Amino acid sequence: MPPRRALLIAGGGLLIGPLAGCNMAEVQTFPTLAAAMKAIESLAEPPGAWKGTGAWTLAQMLEHAAQSVEYSLRGFPQPKGALFQATVGKAAFAVFDARGRMSHSLAEAIPGAPAIDAKAPLAAAIARVQRALREFEAHTGPLAPHFAYGALDKAQYTRAHLMHLANHWTEVRKDTA
Repeated sequence: MPPRRALLIAGGGLLIGPLAGCNMAEVQTFPTLAAAMKAIESLAEPPGAWKGTGAWTLAQMLEHAAQSVEYSLRGFPQPKGALFQATVGKAAFAVFDARGRMSHSLAEAIPGAPAIDAKAPLAAAIARVQRALREFEAHTGPLAPHFAYGALDKAQYTRAHLMHLANHWTEVRKDTA
């Protein structure tokens, strides 16, 4: 069995401990919220210069990222069970956190989140994700448990949001058409 799969199946017991002592890698693509905001801002100019190459449009991807950030502040609509969060979810976040990048299905909606309109305007999506990131950055109160990873502190959630956005960013390209 490949080590990563073994880690995810093992959950919180055997293999998380060694990862907890690992040095964290810098988050790839977006090492800071400021870097993410700058990249998102660049999508607006010139209009139509960028596109999403996956199942979602660029606007849908940004709306999805905004939902994730908003839910970290207000609560996710359909969290996984406590056992999942404490085992598989905790192990998955530990792996992502240690390597500084996330990999997940880029067309999978947040469980229970409303569907995102395929015709959502890009300018509105850019504004929404920027607003959500600014609100998250300014937030000083408790954060809602992540639907899969469970309780995360502010630094962990910041890394999770940056890794999440960076993972989706792999499908952002200049529109050459």
